[in-house]
Amino acid sequence: MVKAIVMTGTGGPEVLVLQEVPTPQAGPGDVVIRAEAIPVLFPETKLRSGEFPLGVEPPLVFGFQAAGVVIEVGADVDPALIGRRVTVATMGFGSYAEFVSAPANSVTLIPDSLSSVDAAAVLMSGSVALPLLETAALASTETVLIEAAATGIGSYLTQLAKEYGAARIIATAGGPTKAEQARKLGADEVIDHNDPEWPTRLRETLSGTTLDVVFDSIGGPAALDLLDTMTPLRGRMLSYGWLSGTPAQLTATDLITRGLTLTGCAGPDWLSRVANARTTTLHRAATGGLAPLIEAVLPLDQAAHAHHLIENRAPLGKYILQPHPAS
Repeated sequence: MVKAIVMTGTGGPEVLVLQEVPTPQAGPGDVVIRAEAIPVLFPETKLRSGEFPLGVEPPLVFGFQAAGVVIEVGADVDPALIGRRVTVATMGFGSYAEFVSAPANSVTLIPDSLSSVDAAAVLMSGSVALPLLETAALASTETVLIEAAATGIGSYLTQLAKEYGAARIIATAGGPTKAEQARKLGADEVIDHNDPEWPTRLRETLSGTTLDVVFDSIGGPAALDLLDTMTPLRGRMLSYGWLSGTPAQLTATDLITRGLTLTGCAGPDWLSRVANARTTTLHRAATGGLAPLIEAVLPLDQAAHAHHLIENRAPLGKYILQPHPAS
């Protein structure tokens, strides 16, 4: 038996309970790792609450990703993986635990110079940011808007956007602390998106210029308000989240009449691109090309507390659960 965080039902953070569960085994095509670092991800809070469908009925061991050392491999898996430090992605449950079973095709080797904690912190958000920037195909003269730029995916977009071709980064962030974080990460100007009139503040900041690219993670009605701030015939919006609770509320007519494009960054093909970016993400973090952002490292039994803090929009970086100290 091993210790794990079991989601006992949908609801508040209190449904995440430390329990003993059977030790996971490596089935065909699987690996088992001794977990050293488990990232607590924002989408997991939505799945736990029931806002997003989980697809599996609780109770179950919760969690999507983990980093650690491979201790067992299943049939048709290279035994040379045993003893290697890796990150893994589960099929939607099972990572908040001392030992984690996951598909071998989700394994990404961790560079020797990168800690397991840093690998866990950067893996998801960095692996989404890279294909977003590649899709945007920024030119060296362009102005971009990065929503929620101080945390999560937005924080990695802000770190990298100028390297990928942005000339000017306008960011949104929630409150003065996160605004300062966005500036430290590379934003030229920051607007507080807690202000209901923030699209008006954006127009004032642009002062007659336009946005070439919008990285939209807020969605909702604000997306429509942004269209008239975008460059006609060249402006493009990449929609990859909806922190507002709903996707971007706009129509094909809204886009066509302004000569704009919207790319929905979701679905199986998009997730394949994200998975393919994991190796590059960890390599960049190991070589200093991407700074892992960590709020705190917590013991496994603090999973519910981490969910509570994330839902209160408290962290600037990832909360990492650590059932075993990293080697």
